[in-house]
Amino acid sequence: MKILVTGGAGFIGSAVVRHIIKNTQDEVVNVDKLTYAGNLESLVEVSDNVRYAFEHADICDKEAMERIFAEHKPDAVMHLAAESHVDRSITGPAAFIETNIVGTYVLLEAARAYWSGLNEAEKSSFRFHHISTDEVYGDLPHPDEHPASAELPLFTEKTAYAPSSPYSASKASSDHLVRAWLRTYGFPTIVTNCSNNYGPFHFPEKLIPLVILNALDGKALPIYGKGDQIRDWLYVEDHARALYTVMTKGKPGETYNIG
Repeated sequence: MKILVTGGAGFIGSAVVRHIIKNTQDEVVNVDKLTYAGNLESLVEVSDNVRYAFEHADICDKEAMERIFAEHKPDAVMHLAAESHVDRSITGPAAFIETNIVGTYVLLEAARAYWSGLNEAEKSSFRFHHISTDEVYGDLPHPDEHPASAELPLFTEKTAYAPSSPYSASKASSDHLVRAWLRTYGFPTIVTNCSNNYGPFHFPEKLIPLVILNALDGKALPIYGKGDQIRDWLYVEDHARALYTVMTKGKPGETYNIG
């Protein structure tokens, strides 16, 4: 199987690419714009593999996406390319709207046009896997607000969307587009929503590497608000294995939460 991975030089995307090349016989076409968050050094251990190919391209570029589908003829898409930092989305939301919403639309249309030209067997096995975030669900109540005897609330695949930042709103919008392409065109899509990731090659502006680097340098450790936020953390390589499992065994039209 040949898998087109968008954002494959990013933090989660590179973990997915490494997992596929090192643990399966599948081929990978990595499509990445190489913004500040893209780092080809995270792929050094697989970049020389004959089953790996890299395309330096922007998912918002319609002609580039159409060319890549025509040349590489993938059997599946794993769409991870996204602007993903909440603080950046507050100070500069335009890039999030462009990449996360417009880019997803452009990619969906290029993939659908390619899919429409496949034979029936190829169409039925094709998958478009959209990787999203649990931030589309908003915030859970703090545990202190619950009686000790009550179970803590969790997000489920049926939780209503309640995005609260430009980032989460843009990802929620892209989720809706992906589901609409399934409903309207019969295009075989799958959506996954994950909690916060951590692990190797994490961009240093993110919380865990930022705190570690500041500690090593003897700098102050940043505390957000009152420091009482609670996060669910997911090791990025565990997430990569889960994403591959969903892509190969998941059912089109389904949503899978990964935490």
